[in-house]
Amino acid sequence: MNDPGFNWSLIRSFLAALDQGSLMGAARALGLHQPTLGRHIGELEAQLGLTLFERTGRGLIPTPDALRLAESARGMAAAADQLARRASGAQHGLQGTVRLSASQPVACTLLPPVLVQLRAALPEVQIELVVSNAVSNLLQRDADIAIRLVRPDQGSLVSRRVGQAAIGAYAHRDYLRRRGTPRQPADLLQHELIGNDRQTDIVRGFAALGHAVTREHFALRTDDLIAHEALVRAGAGIGFLTRYVARQHAELVPLLPTLPIPPLPMWLAVHREIRSNPRVRAVWDYLAASLPGALG
Repeated sequence: MNDPGFNWSLIRSFLAALDQGSLMGAARALGLHQPTLGRHIGELEAQLGLTLFERTGRGLIPTPDALRLAESARGMAAAADQLARRASGAQHGLQGTVRLSASQPVACTLLPPVLVQLRAALPEVQIELVVSNAVSNLLQRDADIAIRLVRPDQGSLVSRRVGQAAIGAYAHRDYLRRRGTPRQPADLLQHELIGNDRQTDIVRGFAALGHAVTREHFALRTDDLIAHEALVRAGAGIGFLTRYVARQHAELVPLLPTLPIPPLPMWLAVHREIRSNPRVRAVWDYLAASLPGALG
């Protein structure tokens, strides 16, 4: 039985025949065709050089050799089942925690409904959500998976683009009743604008449109993205929000739909070494499948 070409599935057929007492019963128990089961028994007998069953009109009668080998065969079958269970556990053992890093708008608006569905699909997995606008250092394992708006360039990280976040100008409808609706980009400069404090993204965006604005053109300035959203929702002025954030609030009105604001690409990133972890891989796959639809 040390033949490297030995077919271990023959043991299952032998035990089924022993237990069922007929080729038909054994084939039914294993979900095989009766000729296949008979061929398995013949192959096993040939490999062992033994006759295992006497074929009679009433079925199969095990020979003394078959009865003598039965205990060893059952031990082999039990060991094979245990190996399969352990292999399955290694592949599907998901119980534990995955640490996920995301920016404030992503963590507070985009992810919550996705994580509700993820928990239903992967109830064994707990999520630690690291909310920060800073880029988490996956190399130092600040997080297992990061959702980023820039593609990581470290060679030890694996990344996948999962979509893009469209950005537009928005204002509360009450603000527009008071101040009117801008009809062209230059009109924005006549409005209460909500911009950045130290960051320069919006200033550079106006420069790309041909408007040399300074931070003093913005009546309200903050680098906190949640505060920026709150100011727009309060009717403080015109701000710049991602579409997935703005569409949560019916009172916000999109402005200047042709305003050429480049969308932000969204990336999943993970350290190459831990991507093979079944739990991390399951969360990675779920997010990769769910985020494009959530971004809309």
